[in-house]
Amino acid sequence: MLALLAQAETRPQYSGTLRVMTHAAPGTLDPSDRKIPDSFARRTLTPLLFDTLVTMDDRGHEKAGLADSWQTSRGNLRWQFRLRHGVKFHDGTALTSEIAASSLRLENPAWSVRADGDSVIVDCDEPNPEMLAELALSRNAIVKRDGEDKVSGTGPFHIVEWQPGKKLTIAAEEDCWRGRPFLDGIEFEMGRSFRDQATALEAGRADVIEVAPEQAHHFSIAKGRLVSSDAIELISLAFSRDISSPEEKLLREALGLSVERGSIHSVLLQGTGQAAGGLLPTWISGYGFVFSTQADLAKARQLRSQVQTVRVWTIGYDANDSLARLLVDRIALNARDAGLSLVPTSVGASDLRLMRIPVASSDPWVALHAITNQTGLARVKNNGATVEELFAAEQAALASQQVIPLFHLPVSYAASANLKGWTIRADGSLDLAAAWLGAAK
Repeated sequence: MLALLAQAETRPQYSGTLRVMTHAAPGTLDPSDRKIPDSFARRTLTPLLFDTLVTMDDRGHEKAGLADSWQTSRGNLRWQFRLRHGVKFHDGTALTSEIAASSLRLENPAWSVRADGDSVIVDCDEPNPEMLAELALSRNAIVKRDGEDKVSGTGPFHIVEWQPGKKLTIAAEEDCWRGRPFLDGIEFEMGRSFRDQATALEAGRADVIEVAPEQAHHFSIAKGRLVSSDAIELISLAFSRDISSPEEKLLREALGLSVERGSIHSVLLQGTGQAAGGLLPTWISGYGFVFSTQADLAKARQLRSQVQTVRVWTIGYDANDSLARLLVDRIALNARDAGLSLVPTSVGASDLRLMRIPVASSDPWVALHAITNQTGLARVKNNGATVEELFAAEQAALASQQVIPLFHLPVSYAASANLKGWTIRADGSLDLAAAWLGAAK
């Protein structure tokens, strides 16, 4: 009997509603809506409602999604994806190549996308060896759109109630092509502070919460199971415009040398993540450690002394991010020691801004392209597949001095003891499709 009871505790069960809280408050469920910034919360939500043509496992290997096979030709200029048969959207409409092609065209206007029988064909202006990794991104999920606000997907859950930026309730899709999920439904509460989330988990009002990176080391395991990803978030300073003079180039270099990443990492970040001198985390690129992260105040002052007139720079940050405010205050103090003047602001335009960028993919070229796109850098072209060529591309991006990398941080989640079968994907999102609720011990 004890053996049977133990087996029952570890066997997935079909029932229950999962309660999830997030700090981000997305205002849309449409994966291609660029007005809403990328976040780990959006990356968690999207695969529950929508599917991509291709998926990537944690080792970066491609797997079939809505496309059950594919082939490339003309030196990766043309890609053909054969759609899986028998797939339906939540509104009952059958998946067709026309709908899939229309969805991809909206997100990727630079591609030539067309339907061809049961296949979707993508023609690119230049070779794209990373096409599979790009199509696996949640923003490339296949969506059926009826009007501006009504969207339908093919994922394991369908929408029951949606209050933009506040609450989302989804229910299991009985006829999902992947099979019915174990959970009956999931309720998301959005825009909740990390403190409120921790209190809710402890009080039994939430099953899964986010934990701020700087608080992960102090999180009590008595509150639940804590799991952290690899370093998947880039914290950086990004200037709003290009360098306009040799003097400005010297000042930007001085600012980068003035930041004491080591002490900020130890005190404000409580040792979480790593100081960063490059854009890509080392676990993705393999060479991140070669970029210096050491402050050099003497050299920063020497560069500053070469400029007669130094204007005051405004440094922007998100007013809803308490860590961001602490970071910009500390960076402003470091800059002052070098003879520079930074004024923090949370409203309006600014000369530079503290950015928190979720790294898009474990594929280094896709990740680098996404970072440069978000920070206003020149587009990175993948002219080869070697580490040396990747390193050269990242060096070229940093040479513009448009961006000053600061840290790479993990993302952390805590869950109640009765939640089983959940994992963190390589992109930092939660995989809840196979999660189930068991008996708490």
